[in-house]
Amino acid sequence: MVSYNEIFENNKRWIAEKKASEADFFEKLVEGQDPDFLYIGCSDSRVTAEELMGVKPGEVFVHRNIANVVGNNDLNVMSVINYAVDYLKVKHIIVCGHYYCGGVKAALQSKDLGILNPWLRNIRDVYRFHKTELNLLEDADKRYRRLIELNVEEQCLNVIKTAVVQKSYLKNGYPTVHGWVFDMQTGALLDLNIDFEARLKEIQEVYNLSDSEPLSEQA
Repeated sequence: MVSYNEIFENNKRWIAEKKASEADFFEKLVEGQDPDFLYIGCSDSRVTAEELMGVKPGEVFVHRNIANVVGNNDLNVMSVINYAVDYLKVKHIIVCGHYYCGGVKAALQSKDLGILNPWLRNIRDVYRFHKTELNLLEDADKRYRRLIELNVEEQCLNVIKTAVVQKSYLKNGYPTVHGWVFDMQTGALLDLNIDFEARLKEIQEVYNLSDSEPLSEQA
């Protein structure tokens, strides 16, 4: 494990490497950011957005929390989505989970986890929505992996339900919402192929916050 003091030595080496490869790297950073992507992922220390995606600083706006939850009463994630859509004008919003997620594993336990209870309830609700499918999976690991995927899909829906995403998409044609899962056994990013427009049409009967006609009623 890296020690506390080593971090500052690593930082010095990183600065030197950046300047050696791109002399004006830090001057460009100061100029601002113009990312096309908002990444909402898990806080797990093994899953870092920029490294997984192979992108540079300034190319992805990042929010991370336990089990990549998009709660409607979480002002942190809602503020991030609002800023990314209204001010940064991102074209894509990605919700990325990962197999062997500790938050999802905790939600599978019938156990009082204190302050984590209200947070993990979001994931337990996903299990409740899909319990028929999940309970048919006798293999515990397959059930665990499937709940991780279903949690990503549900959090994508929570993003789509927001007014700022609906309004921007109907006005500008973006952002679109994507669901990914990172498989840390292989290093692969798996696209769950969320049909964004179809999902938006499905939920607009109840969650239409765009002040305009639903997609299904537009010519």
